Amino acid sequence: MHTELEILISDCIANSRSAQKKLYDRYAPEAYGIIRRFVYQNEQVAKEILNDSFFKIFRDLSQYSFQGAFEGWIRRIVVNTINDHFRRNGKEESYHKEVHEEDAYINSEPVENLSHKELLKIIESLPAAQKEIFNLFVFENYSHKEIANLLNIKQNNCRWHLNDARRRLKEKLSFFNK
Repeated sequence: MHTELEILISDCIANSRSAQKKLYDRYAPEAYGIIRRFVYQNEQVAKEILNDSFFKIFRDLSQYSFQGAFEGWIRRIVVNTINDHFRRNGKEESYHKEVHEEDAYINSEPVENLSHKELLKIIESLPAAQKEIFNLFVFENYSHKEIANLLNIKQNNCRWHLNDARRRLKEKLSFFNK
């Protein structure tokens, strides 16, 4: 007996446009939310990345093995598509060689008073590499090792960028605490 998801995927592989629309309608909002955390300022670029992501999802759908959550499989494609976009468009920054460990505790009280849009704008203001690593680590739950492999950097560089992103966010959020 096949699950609803298995039938939907099978229909999509068979090029059923209605099944593809149903799959897109079901998973595009979450995918778009992930993309917007990385490219908040540019809605057009976010939509392009979403389209590229779903092109890859539909193209590679027959490779999904029903091992693990389908949402996780989609999420991985979306994150890889974001990374491909940054690489293709030269948005990578030079990576630092040293790791500076510092206390990056952020008091949650000022954060709780911010709207979702305000918080995204603050994250968007980070340098590209820091924003990408912060999003991958905090929102996508990637490990330092996974991020380092994805971005082709050293784990220490990944840690440095995450700590620096946290430090910068802490500075920006301290403004709201006054």
